[in-house]
Amino acid sequence: MLTATPSCLTRLTTALRALIRNTSRALIISAGVASLPADSFAQTSPTAITGARIITGLNQPSIEDGTLVFEQGRITAVGESASITLPGNTHIINLNGKTLMPGLVNAHGHAGNVRGLENGHYSRENLIRQLRLYAAYGVTTVVSLGDDQAEGFTLRDEQATPALDRARLFVAGPVLSASSPEQAIERVDATAAMDPNFIKVRVDDNLGRTPKMPADVYRAFSQRASHHNIPLAVHAYYLEDSKAVVEAGADLLAHSVRDTSVDQAFIDLLNETGVCYVPTLTREVSTFVYENEPAFFTDPFFLANAEPDTLTALRDEDRQQAIRNSQSAQHYKTALNTAMENLKRLNEGGVTIAMGTDSGPPARFQGYFEHMEMWMMQDAGLSPADIIRSATSQAANCTFLEGVGSLQAGYWADFLVLSENPLQDINLTRSLEQVWIAGKPIERTGFATQP
Repeated sequence: MLTATPSCLTRLTTALRALIRNTSRALIISAGVASLPADSFAQTSPTAITGARIITGLNQPSIEDGTLVFEQGRITAVGESASITLPGNTHIINLNGKTLMPGLVNAHGHAGNVRGLENGHYSRENLIRQLRLYAAYGVTTVVSLGDDQAEGFTLRDEQATPALDRARLFVAGPVLSASSPEQAIERVDATAAMDPNFIKVRVDDNLGRTPKMPADVYRAFSQRASHHNIPLAVHAYYLEDSKAVVEAGADLLAHSVRDTSVDQAFIDLLNETGVCYVPTLTREVSTFVYENEPAFFTDPFFLANAEPDTLTALRDEDRQQAIRNSQSAQHYKTALNTAMENLKRLNEGGVTIAMGTDSGPPARFQGYFEHMEMWMMQDAGLSPADIIRSATSQAANCTFLEGVGSLQAGYWADFLVLSENPLQDINLTRSLEQVWIAGKPIERTGFATQP
């Protein structure tokens, strides 16, 4: 991260340092389906899923009659069934007619702080509860970009085992701000001592309600993060700010440009630097959708894990009226249209998109919002294939993670089983039947499961 536009060498260095850090942790997780008991997968011999359509998450066609082989949590082979020779002791599961795809990677989430609609509940127990909720919806990896406390770092560091039953978690520590470059350096140093996966800052002005972060301050954040070999994720809103932070060395744009249409100069800048763009469309939805009862309150896929008390609170007429009267809520409603138009143009321009939602704060429903995000990306004009890559391999690559996000040899056996083919229509992700993590099916509380 430099004060000028990063060179290709700088981007490669950032990726390599993150790869080394993440490899040393060998981070993983687990969460699956009740149709096959997890204790039956002791992983003492290989397991093969055969007969299914396999979407690898990579930029390649699906494998129509595929086999996925894994052992001790890791994939050992994937390809056309006719091309794979199975060891004699392989446990074979025929999923003819089903579709396999990688577990989803959320490039921008939050975990551990909220119960119902209240903040202030950060704990190990609450983290595990929420990570299991993410996993139940097929989100097997979550990059938490801020508000992470010691318990989150501890859980991250305990993930190097195929026995876990929750989504894997990556953390950024606190969202940093500073009043001077010197203070920025001090705060990065303090956070770096925690060994975060990201440094997170926000530079916008909350629609004019707070001062913007000065350029010399965010440059100092960038330079100091680079000194510690930690990628920098930036919360921005305006086009000009987004350009400036990328030129200053940001490694990830954690939200959409929402004030105006993106231009070719911005598209070229992102392509030249390799900086990824995280739309977080559902973040905008959450600011205004509860002015009335949302349509998804009747969606069985949502209700499978919704908390009735939370829904009752969101149906409160006084709360809904306050949102209808909120200038910021109505502003964000308009901004969502701009964000969706910009997403379409950026994708068409070749910019790398990483699916992320900013889920986790109150009324941003973990797990369900990741599916809603993908459905909205299709509404914005992206193809199902593009969306799946953005939510799997691209999200993993953009957040410098290794061993997750695609189905290939050496990667963790984190995959989803669907009854329908989401390449035909991304809304078919709601046909999710099973979630496997590190080669084990997980329980999905509230969901009907099939053998």
